[in-house]
Amino acid sequence: MSVITHARAMLVDIPVETVRTDAVQSFLKQETIVVDLDTDDGTPGRGYAYTIGTGGRAVLSMLRDHLLPAVIGQDVCRPEAIWLHAFSQTRATTVGAITSLALAAIDTAVWDARCRRDGEPLWRAAGGSNPEVPLYDTEGGWLHIDTSTLVANTVAARDGGWHGSKLKVGSPDPRRDVERLAAVRASVGEGYRLMVDANQGLTLADARALARAIEPSGISWLEEPLPADDVSAHARLVESTSIPIAVGESLYSVAQFKEYLVRDAATIVQPDVARVGGITPWLKIAHLAEAFNVPVAPHFLMELHVSLVAAVPNGRIVEYIPQLRAVTTADLRVTDGRTVAPDEPGIGISWDDDALEDLRVL
Repeated sequence: MSVITHARAMLVDIPVETVRTDAVQSFLKQETIVVDLDTDDGTPGRGYAYTIGTGGRAVLSMLRDHLLPAVIGQDVCRPEAIWLHAFSQTRATTVGAITSLALAAIDTAVWDARCRRDGEPLWRAAGGSNPEVPLYDTEGGWLHIDTSTLVANTVAARDGGWHGSKLKVGSPDPRRDVERLAAVRASVGEGYRLMVDANQGLTLADARALARAIEPSGISWLEEPLPADDVSAHARLVESTSIPIAVGESLYSVAQFKEYLVRDAATIVQPDVARVGGITPWLKIAHLAEAFNVPVAPHFLMELHVSLVAAVPNGRIVEYIPQLRAVTTADLRVTDGRTVAPDEPGIGISWDDDALEDLRVL
């Protein structure tokens, strides 16, 4: 046993490393909620969750007022028990983003402590499928970037060994999206993966029209084409296009993923470990998708998702968007567009305590 004796949380604002825009929003800062656990045998655990600009204080209040007191006395060697115990304190506010983010901050801290106590890295403790993980680039494909720069960024990513690039779509004039994508494909050639992401900005009719227009460009997936709560529209879109449909960054529970999979409404799932409530439910989603022969390509949080994709057999690829470099002492080591999951005990993030304190808000 390794019993939690103290639990605390703080809110840290991390500035974005580059301008990030999509069809519906701009990413101005990462509100990062950090949870630290102390245990009776001296094993520490640190976890986190995030928002992209609003809601961080609400998550912090949920933790401080309700969830952190509830985990005192719990054994970090039993993450399932701790997750269910914490979840039981929040039934009036689930399923919802604030609660899921708060649960994730605790759950990742629990897994960090458990892995440290056992002397294992997360990727092994969570399954140990394959430590080598391919990466794709998103930073060069934001919606505000002009076409010539978009082309240059994608060519540079291809030449740098990346395994694909993601381009944002959802311009007021859809012809701009089609023309930009065609220009990129003509420049990078047929063998390089291109993904597109609409960030829930389309109607079903618009998504069908866009899919028809971009099919000749050989797209690896069309991501979040429609509002995430419209499962039936996604199912109809899947039936109408040969382009794989990727969904998941805006879903918050295992059951929501189940609905998509049962109804054949997604051909790639993209669970975000913070938004689904932590590592414990993330693994359930990955194994559920495996049962449907559906790959996992998670959203954002590459620093955590590298280890989780390495843990499961249907982990496909990780999105490269560096966001923790301001508060960590080590970055992913990338060679030919691949990285190896961190092998030190814990969740694999080397935090810079002084930097966290400098950027702390509450």
